[in-house]
Amino acid sequence: MVIKKIMVVGSGTMGAGIVQVAAQAGYSVIMKLHRNMERGINMINKSLDSQIKKEKIAADDKKTILSRIKLTTDWDDAKDMDFIIESIAENFDSKKEAFEKLDVLCRPEVIFASNTSSIPITRLATTVKRPDRFVGMHFFNPVPAMRLVEIVRGLKTSMEAIEVSEKLVHSMKKETVRVKDVPGFLVNRINQALRNEAYNCLYEGVASVEDIDKAARMALGHPMGPFEVADLVGLDIGLEVLRGLFNSYKDVKWRPSMTLEQLVESGDLGRKSGKGWYDYSTGDKKPRTDIEF
Repeated sequence: MVIKKIMVVGSGTMGAGIVQVAAQAGYSVIMKLHRNMERGINMINKSLDSQIKKEKIAADDKKTILSRIKLTTDWDDAKDMDFIIESIAENFDSKKEAFEKLDVLCRPEVIFASNTSSIPITRLATTVKRPDRFVGMHFFNPVPAMRLVEIVRGLKTSMEAIEVSEKLVHSMKKETVRVKDVPGFLVNRINQALRNEAYNCLYEGVASVEDIDKAARMALGHPMGPFEVADLVGLDIGLEVLRGLFNSYKDVKWRPSMTLEQLVESGDLGRKSGKGWYDYSTGDKKPRTDIEF
């Protein structure tokens, strides 16, 4: 199966990142806009400019990469695609609606991949008439920098779909691991367990946000602390993942932190809203002084 044209459904942080790495790998990519019409391409421009500054690519490379990207609001553009990657809100109903539209438009041999971080692939595959060609393709944030992609096999996913998906990811200069279709898959189970324990330590007064992050960086060798990562990913996304894990496993270790729920309810979602566990309202990351954790 030859893949030349890819559609990425979603223009948020993850969708834009996937579009960028696919275009850099030489694919013709359509970004199906979702919600914010300009945010995705603006993020791609900013990321490519950063690569130019670090001398990872040349200015002419940026022009070539951008020339491979098309923006659309028209679902009909999916008709000519060879591979579909969905990366919209972590909500089953939203994804179901998207895949039902795509299933009607796309050729029977086209593989559907979901970038879901927690929703079982077997469940998502029930929304289409091609469950054998439905696979989990879980990228990590920030997509251009993170090398790993989880390849998740649903109950009816064919080995051909797995192998084609792996080959596609490898062409984007990423590494893959095959993961069983369980809630949270592999990396998010580990990540969310660590973050939730960090939230519990904060709630119990063991240490401050800044010191917990410092400890994770300096003692565990993590490039970013759990609160810094949560702010980067988005507190709303992290909360949805925790709720999904809690509902699936019925284990109190996955019960979301009350403080996390309060921050999300108040609209403090991390970097994208200007405030999360830290304050980014002035451009730089600073400890929050307006509330007491």
